[in-house]
Amino acid sequence: MKLVLRTALVGSLLASAGCSYLFGDEGLFPDTSDDYKNAREMDPIRLPEGKEEARLEEIYPIPPVQDDTVLAGEFEVPRPTPLVAGAGEDVVRIQSLGDESWALIAVAPGQLWPQVRSFLTSAGIPVGRVDAQAGLIETGWLDLEGQTMASRFRFRIEQGVQRGSSELHVLQMRQAGDVSGWPARSDDTAQEQEMLRAVAQFIANSADSAPVSMLADRAMSAEGKLTMEDGANGTSVLRVGLPFTRAWASVGKALEDSRFEITDRDRSEGVYYVRFLGEAAEEDGGWFSWMFSDEDENPMIGRSFLVSVVAAGDKAVTVGMAPVAGEATLEKRDQQALLTLLKGNIN
Repeated sequence: MKLVLRTALVGSLLASAGCSYLFGDEGLFPDTSDDYKNAREMDPIRLPEGKEEARLEEIYPIPPVQDDTVLAGEFEVPRPTPLVAGAGEDVVRIQSLGDESWALIAVAPGQLWPQVRSFLTSAGIPVGRVDAQAGLIETGWLDLEGQTMASRFRFRIEQGVQRGSSELHVLQMRQAGDVSGWPARSDDTAQEQEMLRAVAQFIANSADSAPVSMLADRAMSAEGKLTMEDGANGTSVLRVGLPFTRAWASVGKALEDSRFEITDRDRSEGVYYVRFLGEAAEEDGGWFSWMFSDEDENPMIGRSFLVSVVAAGDKAVTVGMAPVAGEATLEKRDQQALLTLLKGNIN
């Protein structure tokens, strides 16, 4: 009884004293977050002669600052990239282009990697080989129900087009002939797609509680495959890390998702003819709301543009935007705003 009374007494004292008893300047846990402002700079520690000083070196040395260069002219500070990643509405989405299918997943590769490993463990599928640096997981041979020949699967995890997203590709192989290497395409597309759907469903169900693999995250960059770069004649372009065929399809869908109307297209020339319809009405405005007081004053609405998709190697393209012949010139600021809107919907 005495213990109960003492506990109640202490509780009532704390309640009456308020939070200052614990967290005030004189409390048990004072706020020390600003102490560094009053800290004095001290001389480096001096060791006796002959002693090694390597262990006392700066862990994060501050490089010298070159402050003698002044840029000429006036400059406008660019606004930060808006959060317009419309591609990330679904956690898991299966994409298809021709005979190729893959899962687009709205998590970083380092989070997707352990989820795929968990799927294989839960399904009792043996793992034959793992290469976190390359993002590859290969299974052992499996005797599948209704199949006369064993199969194995390879899961390939890649950085997605958008930052913080991933792509999961599945490749299937039959145990026939030369099995020393993997085929370019699955021997049985139906088995590949069935496995892809199974792992995609597992990931969708466990996305909220997924751990992170730091090794896989370091190996597979989380910066995305989209960058804004300077183009010719003072223009800007988007660089997309996709082969032309897939990039052409992705840009077409992104244009529609970004409120552009595609009036014509010429795939052989890599050109979309589009008209900007303006952003959908939202309570807190869209990407152009910081530029104009209301949507009717946005001079981009109703204008027509040429969107070019140009191959830049086997696995990259550049996407540019220019006014059609006879239209007024496009200021670089407006061009970057339109490309940024498009950038958020490419996947």
